[in-house]
Amino acid sequence: MRLSSRVMTLRELRYLVALADHGHFGRAAEVCHVSQPTLSTQLKKLEDELGVVVFERSNKALNTTPLGRKIVDQARRVLAEVDALVDLSRERTAPLTGTLALGVIPTLGPYLLPWLMPVLARSYPDLRLVLYEDLTDDLLDSLLEHRIDAALVALPIIERKLTVRPLFDEPFVFICPRHSALAGCKAVTDGDLHGQKLLLLTDGHCLRNQALAVCGPHEAASGEDHADFRATSLETLRQMVAAGMGCTLLPALAVGRPEDQPFAICSLATRASRRIGLVWRETYPKREDMEIFAALIRDHLPPEVEAV
Repeated sequence: MRLSSRVMTLRELRYLVALADHGHFGRAAEVCHVSQPTLSTQLKKLEDELGVVVFERSNKALNTTPLGRKIVDQARRVLAEVDALVDLSRERTAPLTGTLALGVIPTLGPYLLPWLMPVLARSYPDLRLVLYEDLTDDLLDSLLEHRIDAALVALPIIERKLTVRPLFDEPFVFICPRHSALAGCKAVTDGDLHGQKLLLLTDGHCLRNQALAVCGPHEAASGEDHADFRATSLETLRQMVAAGMGCTLLPALAVGRPEDQPFAICSLATRASRRIGLVWRETYPKREDMEIFAALIRDHLPPEVEAV
């Protein structure tokens, strides 16, 4: 690698990160508000001056090289520090202003955010919340790579580089078709689950593992038999149960008004829940804002969950 005497600009670093994120020159140029030829020319010039191939280009794909990924990760860190410096230079006195990139797991976002967003808008009108919905592992990767600022995920999280603030416990409920023998149960026991066709989310969803932990060996023994019933969203599970294809567990916020549902809803004899928390990087420069955000969520929770 040869060294260039020219100092790369922040604009070029933003081009670099945008192209890595979007994997497409046209979309990256649109995000950066420049023409595609301008972005392409600037990045090619930067690669030539660094003597490094950051992106492998072909007619069908654009991929980041192994060394290019390291360069892009460093560019993210530089841009995050610059953004923090800009915030400091403005000498903000009000908390939670500007942009906050928040990740949220898909089994929580559609149910908590409609409750939370109006409260947030009233309390902190100068905050611009940018939402990213993804699986837990991908959200944690995005956090560590400075793509997002914080995330709402199910705990525990084992990651030393992140600050974790538990927010609330969300109980699980059992749902089954209305014609099921369990439809009239006030509290479903472990024995009641024996022989039931339990529908689960596909691998990668933390809720799948939590449901297996609640149901014990019954689903663990039969999971492979019903692999074709695994779904990618809670809404799909709800519709499958309503159609009589099996039973499942839902987090309480995802149930909705009991009288409006096309399935039977039962409590679990053994109380089971998941704990939701807010996580962010230990090095995140707006740590006080994160603490305020966590407190706001705890103070304005739906009645189905319990603050911790």
